[in-house]
Amino acid sequence: MELCISSTTTTRLLPASRPCGEFRFYSSPSASLRLPFLQLNKRSNCFLNYREPSYSFREIQSGLRQCPWKLAAAASTSVAVEEEKDTLPAELRVTETEEPNSRVRLGVEVPPEVCEDCYKRVIREFMKQAKVPGFRPGKNVPEGVLVNYVGRLSVQKAAVESILQRTLPHALASVNERALKDSVRIATNYSEMEKTYSSLNILRYDIIVDVAPELKWVPEDGYKQLKVVVEIDSDIDAQVASEQEFRRRHKSLGAMRIVTDRGLQIGDVAVLDISAKRLESEGSDSIPDAESKGFNFDTEDGDKVLPGFLNSIIGIRPGEVKSFPLAFPETWRQENLRGVHAEFSVECKELFYRDLPQLDDSLAEKLVPGCTSIQQVKDLLLEKCLEVEQTAREQATDNAILDQLCKMVEVDIPKSLFEEQGRQLYGAKLLQIQANMKLNEEQLARLSSPKAVNEYLEGQKENITRVIKQNLAVGDIFKREKLEFATEELLKEVENSIAEFKRTQQEYDEDRVKEQVQEILEGAKVLEWLREHADIQCITK
Repeated sequence: MELCISSTTTTRLLPASRPCGEFRFYSSPSASLRLPFLQLNKRSNCFLNYREPSYSFREIQSGLRQCPWKLAAAASTSVAVEEEKDTLPAELRVTETEEPNSRVRLGVEVPPEVCEDCYKRVIREFMKQAKVPGFRPGKNVPEGVLVNYVGRLSVQKAAVESILQRTLPHALASVNERALKDSVRIATNYSEMEKTYSSLNILRYDIIVDVAPELKWVPEDGYKQLKVVVEIDSDIDAQVASEQEFRRRHKSLGAMRIVTDRGLQIGDVAVLDISAKRLESEGSDSIPDAESKGFNFDTEDGDKVLPGFLNSIIGIRPGEVKSFPLAFPETWRQENLRGVHAEFSVECKELFYRDLPQLDDSLAEKLVPGCTSIQQVKDLLLEKCLEVEQTAREQATDNAILDQLCKMVEVDIPKSLFEEQGRQLYGAKLLQIQANMKLNEEQLARLSSPKAVNEYLEGQKENITRVIKQNLAVGDIFKREKLEFATEELLKEVENSIAEFKRTQQEYDEDRVKEQVQEILEGAKVLEWLREHADIQCITK
């Protein structure tokens, strides 16, 4: 039944990481690094693989892209390439065009001199690999004979592949420092490149690459005059919470007795069947979210249900039915019920009261093991609740600061960064679902499909954008203010995280773990700096 008020809002800022072509599940391995805004990425055995139709720079460079030919693939991927150290026989002609969403398009034209040099390299490689009848291995084979044996089309494909592999690092030189990892894509159709090469002995292709977005503060350096209003939930008050916890533990020691000679009163527990319908409806327009069968209602929790509900059923007896109108507040947790006027019908099925033991020091051990007096129990519970209250206040303050930073920055977010961040958030969500529901392989495959991922990215566009803006703002402040942390702290947290990976027998990339730990520590330093310099006002809601 959805009559109870219970809501907690938290903000988590995940590392704005790089890869955009592959989706993995992540979670947080190091307890000591669990901050309210950052989580370490932890690789699991489940993957969501999703790639755009074009192929990536990484695939070209590593020779991973599958080719439909055998010898051509062997030749093109075996060519010795030294990337940017390799000197080309002629300069490439590269035009750079800025596009929306921090994307750059590079138009590349490879001159005949470079194409011819790459072609010769491919021919030499084929001579080493091919076993042409009538010629001993390693001996020079006339080019015409070799081409006829291997196939002109295969040689041409291998040459195009070699040209791409050799010229890509040079073409990307102007954006190398700004390019986001694994965001480089060749936009030109492969068949078009082959056609141009075969007819003109040159190669033309377009590269699309996402670059690091430029962050703009409005106003400039606005974070230095940050004013934040933090809304603190009244439910976290340590004194009130400790008293409620003490009462709960005391009640757990009591026995439930059936009420037979009176109606419901404060302190009782009632088993209720509740139905509701909209008052403005002429028919039987029920409200399923406000209905329940066999609802166990503790009257001492009356302040946590719909206002007016408890007072409307005081005095009800077992077997009796009471009907009454109530309106859902405009601030109600469920948006679809806000402001709704409803007619409730409540039947009391059973009624109980608690037969509680007398409070004295003899109960202390039962209330909290190790305690010898009631006062000691209360003091210990208050101490624990004060810790919870402090953590909640810090959490609320960090959330408010991050939300305010998000409003003060303008940034053109690259598509690859948006998609990767969204996949991380979706992965965290699936991990939680899997932990709660133990998904089978079919369910996991359905939820991990490209369609499911894309639906999430579209539906959570605003939230994903907010997280990215917060990430970028935090990183920018860390650099501007020249903040730093001890190397020993980084090494210790990396060691703790890796130990946790090993304990849970999960795969990990040590370099990636180190990178993520560093991002988390940077974020912690930024929040610490902002809490010291910001004008923070706390109010109770």
